[in-house]
Amino acid sequence: MAMAMAAPVSSLSSQFYCRSVLLPHVSDLFTAQSRSHFHQRGFNKNRNLNVFCCQNNAIAQNPCLSTEDHSQTRRREILFHTVFTAISLHANFSVASPENDLQEDFRMYSDDVNKFKIMIPRDWQVGAGDGNGIKSVTAFYPEETSNSNVSIIITGLGADFTRLESFGKVDSFAETLVSGLDRSWRRPPGVAAKLIDSKATNGLYYVEYTLQNPGESRRFLFSVLGIANNGWYNRLYTVTGQFVEEEAEKYGSKIEKVVASFRLL
Repeated sequence: MAMAMAAPVSSLSSQFYCRSVLLPHVSDLFTAQSRSHFHQRGFNKNRNLNVFCCQNNAIAQNPCLSTEDHSQTRRREILFHTVFTAISLHANFSVASPENDLQEDFRMYSDDVNKFKIMIPRDWQVGAGDGNGIKSVTAFYPEETSNSNVSIIITGLGADFTRLESFGKVDSFAETLVSGLDRSWRRPPGVAAKLIDSKATNGLYYVEYTLQNPGESRRFLFSVLGIANNGWYNRLYTVTGQFVEEEAEKYGSKIEKVVASFRLL
């Protein structure tokens, strides 16, 4: 069977590049190409993982950012950097070995190094790696080929980014995020972004929104953001679950449950 992605189990190589969701003046913030290595856990066969994201030069050169100079620009760069990485992540795997020994529909995934835990469907696969300006990327995705997945991206922050309020209150943050993505007002129209809901709970930001490129399926996104210190520096955690409209019945409720279960340890 032909597979959409391939890589050795020990070193899953992936290419990063900008997707069409990035319109010209937004994508000016980013370089088009960077390299990253992913390590896929629990697989016996080689697979390809195509990961689509964008990388900011300043972030790539200095992962630990500060608001000392151009604080608003820096905040915007961090925001778009992590968001574009998350919404452009497509893990299109096929045929993998299911975990038949688990009885429950979900299992707990814990990362003791990066200090988080999350519930994931028992038969979903896990891919992990890092890249320039990104401390860690963990992706969860179905066995079968799909545009639905959940990703956790961890980026380094400067000492002055101690709370999520450094990016503004949750409503302001969500509006900035979605308005920054929306290009439906252009002629010809670009991607349409719509904010559905936003809230702050237990030190985390929750944002729900949709994206739709002209002529393409609408994409539903659920994001959770948090900040924690690992003993050396502050880190931004961005959890993003996404599914396309035609997969809503199959994956929608699962992805919402996965994202809502995220906790910092």
